Amino acid sequence: MGAEKGRRITGRIDRRQFLKGIVAGSAVSVLGPRLVLGGAGRGSSNVPASERVNVAYCGIGNRGADNVRQMQATGLANAVAFCDTDMGAPHTQQVLKMFPDVPRFQDFRKMFDKMAKDIDAVCISTPDHSHFPIAMLAMSLGKHLYCEKPMAHSFRQIELMMQAERKYKVATQMGNQGHSEANYFQFKAWVEAGIIRNVTKITAFMNSPRRWHGMKVSDFLPEEPIPDTLDWDCWIATAEYHKYNKGYVNGEWRSWFVFGNGALGDWGAHIFDTAHEFLQLGLPVEVDPVMLEGHNPFIFPQASTLVFRFPARGSQPPVELTWYDGVNNLPPLPEGFGGGVVDPNVPPPSRGTIDTRTLPPGKVIYAEGLTFKGGSHGSTLTIIPEAKAKEMASKLPPLPPSPSNHYKNFLLACKGQEQCRSSFAVAGPLCQVMALGVIAQRVNAKLVFDPQTRQITNHRLANELLAGAPPRKEWEEFYRL
Repeated sequence: MGAEKGRRITGRIDRRQFLKGIVAGSAVSVLGPRLVLGGAGRGSSNVPASERVNVAYCGIGNRGADNVRQMQATGLANAVAFCDTDMGAPHTQQVLKMFPDVPRFQDFRKMFDKMAKDIDAVCISTPDHSHFPIAMLAMSLGKHLYCEKPMAHSFRQIELMMQAERKYKVATQMGNQGHSEANYFQFKAWVEAGIIRNVTKITAFMNSPRRWHGMKVSDFLPEEPIPDTLDWDCWIATAEYHKYNKGYVNGEWRSWFVFGNGALGDWGAHIFDTAHEFLQLGLPVEVDPVMLEGHNPFIFPQASTLVFRFPARGSQPPVELTWYDGVNNLPPLPEGFGGGVVDPNVPPPSRGTIDTRTLPPGKVIYAEGLTFKGGSHGSTLTIIPEAKAKEMASKLPPLPPSPSNHYKNFLLACKGQEQCRSSFAVAGPLCQVMALGVIAQRVNAKLVFDPQTRQITNHRLANELLAGAPPRKEWEEFYRL
């Protein structure tokens, strides 16, 4: 025990010195990343190894495993490093068996310390609360970045990641993969053609069961022995420290305010992302939790209705976006809505399935003269009612095909051949909208927000939550990269 403790302390000092060196030398990274050509050509591809992007994957189980498979399937990526805080967990084994020769790490800081020169890009598929430090270190080293949604855990972390994207001039992509599919190109085309115009109201909903539904907690979970295979300190990362309990890991973190972002942070970026971008919604001036069922200071509500009020933007009118989550908290739907939109390509929630018996995740958009219904991810919009859709059919612009899926788009952007469709400049404000919604859920109070000063003006505690939890001492460096 004593030897192990001593080893960890020694490693910690080395990593601290390493990070100080990065801060001191960060100016050299402003020119952008160097593509490391060649390297370990793991995986089959018709693209020569010299033309592929060397990718390090942080988080390789569950959703991370999907990202590894889909990134590699483009034929444009070399897997050069794997990092996961629990390399011995069952959910990591599939990827490790697929790529037995790829170097593996439990601590991303050690990975960069040893292999930074061999890495062109990083794919982050870790829990929400740990995106930020990995992303900041990667960008400060000039690495392109693919990061799962939401970008980060707090409003401030998202702000710093957007700044880092500009500072280090790297390609960035948030993992809301529908932003490279049909809905993206349709929404853009319909806005440009004036089919979608003067939107005043959006209803967005996610009514499938979630992990925390039915949970009753009055405190954090009791301490349990840390598995021998898990680096718990690195799993916690910059978040507020809590003693290990299996009820926090393997997707359970989504339930807890200190680690996750609930149904809104998980699905909002798949449901109203295109509306946010192409209607130029920006940041709201009010977020009102008009209904919270089972408000709890530790876990997300059993159901919530949040109203986001966005101001006028130029000639575009104000928009009221209402978010509904909770199995029985179904939204009001317009006449002629019909059935919900079920896209077979949409992955299920991290536990359970999309509940098609009630209402699959989706949206209704109320514009001048027309109403639209849509689903999640890449699902296309439909004009309702059906009679109106038939009347408009000949007036609709053609749907442009997608030149690349989300992963290929990112890798081509790393090579300078495309621009990322969900860069941090695009995804950051969307994630900050959701971060404000999570704060409203947490404090159970209406928020008045000033987009210019980026402050909540009517609630002191809520305003403090914009910054998130203060980082632990050894993790402060990431806020200065």
